[in-house]
Amino acid sequence: MSEANKPYDALIIGSGFGGLYALHHLRDDLGLNVRAFDGAGGVGGTWWYNRYPGARVDAPSSPFYAYTFSQDLVNEWEWTETQTSQASVLSYLEHVADRFDLTKDIQFNTWITDARYDETRQSWTIETHTGEQFTAQFLICATGALFVANKPDYPGIDDFAGECYHTGRWPHDKVSFEGKRVAVIGTGSSGIQCIPEIAKEAAHVTVFQRTAQYSLPARNRPLAKEELDQARADWEQLRTSMRYRGGWPFKTSRRRASEATPEERHALYEQLWAQGGIHLAINSYAGVLSKKALNDEVSEFVRGKIREIVKNPETAEKLMPSYYFGTKRLILDNGYFETYNRDNVSLVDIRQDPIQRFTETSIHTSSGEHPIDMLVLATGFDAVSGSMLNLNPKGRGGLSLKEKWAQRFDNYLGTTIAGFPNLFMIHGPGAPGVFFTMPLGGELTTAWIGRCIQHLRDRNLGAVEATEDAESLWDREINSIAERTLYPQTDSWYMGANVPGKPRQFLGHLRGSQYFDRLTEVAEAGYEGFAVEPGRKA
Repeated sequence: MSEANKPYDALIIGSGFGGLYALHHLRDDLGLNVRAFDGAGGVGGTWWYNRYPGARVDAPSSPFYAYTFSQDLVNEWEWTETQTSQASVLSYLEHVADRFDLTKDIQFNTWITDARYDETRQSWTIETHTGEQFTAQFLICATGALFVANKPDYPGIDDFAGECYHTGRWPHDKVSFEGKRVAVIGTGSSGIQCIPEIAKEAAHVTVFQRTAQYSLPARNRPLAKEELDQARADWEQLRTSMRYRGGWPFKTSRRRASEATPEERHALYEQLWAQGGIHLAINSYAGVLSKKALNDEVSEFVRGKIREIVKNPETAEKLMPSYYFGTKRLILDNGYFETYNRDNVSLVDIRQDPIQRFTETSIHTSSGEHPIDMLVLATGFDAVSGSMLNLNPKGRGGLSLKEKWAQRFDNYLGTTIAGFPNLFMIHGPGAPGVFFTMPLGGELTTAWIGRCIQHLRDRNLGAVEATEDAESLWDREINSIAERTLYPQTDSWYMGANVPGKPRQFLGHLRGSQYFDRLTEVAEAGYEGFAVEPGRKA
């Protein structure tokens, strides 16, 4: 029997952190017959594609940006730096795939071109770019929150005849910048990570900044063996701590800013800046992301640091962020602001000096022409919802997800969608996603998905589907949490603001531990908010 004709219990799309664990859990822990698919040539998800110079985890990650479910896995993998590089993350995921023999059930270099629900058979059929079809009762979408590359639509951009690379689709072969005039558009996480590395080699780098950013020093350093050994010894306790602290085992501050003088607060900010990482955001004072006056103070502190670092006052002023600190993705850098002190780096603020058009050899802004040999697009992604819309599954009555999500990304629990029975998302809109450690978040979400599938199978139920009322209540819950913060007051990809025409909607659950408690409550209440159907034969 060919692979395409085998009966499957579940099909998984994606083989990043979420997809790999889903395959392991459903196949090895629950005994289901599972097959996974990925358009990439290997495991890794976003870490397979994002190979740009300087790519790292945006967090003090090692050894916590990793799977937590296996003490043996924790004990055997040697993390070497406090801020993990792309190459190390990818090597780790390749090791996991080999260790648990996952690749035998993953079909690589395979794009899913269609996914349709059959109401009579209560099953999903997917079709690949080669015309193969696969059918299973359940469809697990581990398609990634940061996958669909966002390419800007500047006039004439396709006329540029030089080398052009998007950070989210970086070549696997080495890219040489030596002797070249390189333009980098975008100063989000990937731009801030790659610009210092490109500048070390290129003849000249012109940064075209769309939005000035807050960025904190990563203070990346070698991870001491004693630190790794201690984490391994305390792993179960740390894992529990991570579950209840937003995915990291770090305590967040409960200090009250009102109980300190301005001088005392400034001294603490200096201490946390020197410490590096995310500590300024989580260990200064409670309410940094919800209290405007406190946020203004921290924001001005970071702007002051930029002015200290960047020697040219005019350049420093262009680099001044104006949004609320922390309400765009918090970025950790390894010498980003220092890069503007190099003679071979210049900055164009395209809000003040807009890009007008491209030619075969240059970029024209309002103030003049910038000849370039290479273009690097660090312009981000159609985040969170984009990969699901790229898949565009068709549910009941042939309803496409693009139709369903034309105005809002309605769903329930960030995992299920009314009108799309037996379909589950990992890190979908309304889930904690990027606001939680994604490996652990994927584990916890997958465990709930597996529990739901087992619930159906134990009771001979054929389908489970979120109700529209449950979606409305979930949307209200997500917004009520977000509106207590400063996040919705900033145009960011958290709000869908980086993609023209995308619905404006806050895309994440800001309270990860509360979110996973809600999943448990829903399951223990007999899957409240869901409709189920008895199993039936076609």
